[in-house]
Amino acid sequence: MNKIPVYFLPAYSNSSRGLVKSLTPLLEQSDLSRTIAEKDLVAVKVHFGEPGNQTFLRPEFVRRIADFLVARKARPFLTDTNTLYVGARTNSAQHLVTALRHGFDFSAAGAPLVIADGLRGNAGIKVSLPPPVRNREVTVAPEIYSADALVLATHFKGHEAFGFGGSLKNLGMGCTNRAGKLFIHATIAPSVFSSACVGCGTCLKWCGYQAISVRKKKAQIDAARCVGCAECISACPHGAVEINWAADSPSESQKRLAEVARGVALNKGGKLFCLNFLINITPNCDCFPFSEPPIVSDLGVLASTDPVAIDQASIDLVNRAEALPGSGLKSGRESGGDKFRGLHPRVPYELQLEWAEKIGLGQRAYQLIKVKESPNP
Repeated sequence: MNKIPVYFLPAYSNSSRGLVKSLTPLLEQSDLSRTIAEKDLVAVKVHFGEPGNQTFLRPEFVRRIADFLVARKARPFLTDTNTLYVGARTNSAQHLVTALRHGFDFSAAGAPLVIADGLRGNAGIKVSLPPPVRNREVTVAPEIYSADALVLATHFKGHEAFGFGGSLKNLGMGCTNRAGKLFIHATIAPSVFSSACVGCGTCLKWCGYQAISVRKKKAQIDAARCVGCAECISACPHGAVEINWAADSPSESQKRLAEVARGVALNKGGKLFCLNFLINITPNCDCFPFSEPPIVSDLGVLASTDPVAIDQASIDLVNRAEALPGSGLKSGRESGGDKFRGLHPRVPYELQLEWAEKIGLGQRAYQLIKVKESPNP
């Protein structure tokens, strides 16, 4: 089996360019120019950030991608989909306001903004999948489906429900509508550990399904109403809500994520390109309304046409690093230690990669190629 090229731009090098300016050599030497054609409508999938969070991918990085595409006469637009939870990105109107407040206006980011799944996240296109996928039909956000090409600009980090958040999660969860997100989350069952709960009610504000109530100063989750979006886990400031693994089939949500990602990639005809930004590598996702200390130092940026290979390479690079003080890692702090198992010990994150490879989305075997920077910036 031939190894997939994954291009690596280290965060710290002898160049005076800085990481933002060095993105251009990375894009030039990787396969993006061969992936995108003139006049292509290119969806650049980003996360516009939750208010209070400071670790989402910054507009200056996205601007470099947009400028590179425009210089090649492509037509990029920045896009995301609406959230399941009640927050500042739960409908397209609020979502766009949030994006603008975080600096993603045209003058800063170099491309227009389009929310891909309709005003309330209900728009979707059904896509049929070939075997060996078990769920033969998944839903894709219409504006992403209709784009000629797709570029994933992903902030790589840990994730409370999926172990890690990389290109696969950005492709699957990030490119489907509300129904698709519900499908992926359907097997996740949050539970309240009453000994840690103080009844503050924060989780109620983030639940969009009236599934949580507070009684006798303790939160309670109504299993009949809960959709498994897991945002109450992120929202709780006391760590009182966790996934009830006894009620969950841990492999199912990982496999469903990979299957939706396969459906998103299916109609792109090879016009899929992935960028993983290994900076501010936090324990959990950027949907948190606050920021957390990173688990390791900034490592750099990876680029590939294969979402499986780039995520595998990202995991390997993070695991080779030594943990930073105060990172919250319970284990795996040493070089070579499994950082994602240390963060979320009960999440079988490898299944996401294994199943994605098995259903033909990509492969885990990769060759890491360090970017050569021009001596004349």
